[in-house]
Amino acid sequence: MAAEIPPRSLRDVVIGVDIGGTKVAAGLVRATGEILFHTRQPMAADNGAESGLAAVKSAIQCVAEQAADSGSLHGAIQGIGVCAPGPLDPKTGIVLNPPNLPCWRNFPLGAEIAKIYRVRVRVENDANAAGLAETLWGRGRGYRSVFYVTVGTGIGTAIVLNDHIYGGRTGAAAEGGHVSIDYHGPSCGCGKRGCIEALASGPAIARRARAKLEAGKRSRLLELADGKPELVSCAMIGQAHADGDPIAGEVLRETVELFAFWLGNIVDLLEPDIMIVGGGVASMLTPFFGEIQDRLAACCVNKRCREIPLVPARYGEDSGVAGGAALCFESEN
Repeated sequence: MAAEIPPRSLRDVVIGVDIGGTKVAAGLVRATGEILFHTRQPMAADNGAESGLAAVKSAIQCVAEQAADSGSLHGAIQGIGVCAPGPLDPKTGIVLNPPNLPCWRNFPLGAEIAKIYRVRVRVENDANAAGLAETLWGRGRGYRSVFYVTVGTGIGTAIVLNDHIYGGRTGAAAEGGHVSIDYHGPSCGCGKRGCIEALASGPAIARRARAKLEAGKRSRLLELADGKPELVSCAMIGQAHADGDPIAGEVLRETVELFAFWLGNIVDLLEPDIMIVGGGVASMLTPFFGEIQDRLAACCVNKRCREIPLVPARYGEDSGVAGGAALCFESEN
């Protein structure tokens, strides 16, 4: 049950929408980045374009109804911002061919939503949108150039310059998760080898732990996985490390080294004012941020690399809703 919102707080609000392969989250967000309330509903990703759109409409409608119940909302919603997995075209609002959303192929999502709700609609890659939210309202506020990375099932990144997403020529820039740091490394889902996503995303971290267990090493991880190495997850590694498990510690030290090497490349290329880390794996990595910064000096040409803050994101699981909303305020900042 959503808390009642006084009508005076419904000024300059937008709806932020976060579309994933299994869920659609939507929320009412103020111009200050405050999420007033939100909902989460299933996503029909395998049942055709109209079913997918219906799931999005249902989430938006739920938020609009909650807003209406809390006070007069006529004319108050300024826009709808949508973040979704790529590839997509942020200039046209067309979702191209995301692997996790097979229901949409060259689907004009932005135009369809605008036609229904008759407000301005922005559609953007989820990492870019989350990075913008962190820049406008989170840990990147006040910085001229921000590099944002989200670490979870994959690794997504964003470059935000002067409070605007840098999308490159076609909107496809900032795919930092697919920067290769080992061209002999494991194959990535993108088709390249040795991408940081293939080496240090949540599933990649878990795979390295499982390989060590299958080699016969003893670990608390086996207890957490009921004796089955194939069930070891990234979350279990964080728990085992907290319990002092040496294998979990070894896996995390390797992960720290990989991230330091990768971020060294990012610093030498961009030299951002700040680097922000979000996503489901961020909390496990946060205690190692100091060590990653210490290692940067050996991974960079830039000898002032340690001056760049490396910080956890403000927004956690609500980063997509905040990111969608931030798209509506981008041109105003």
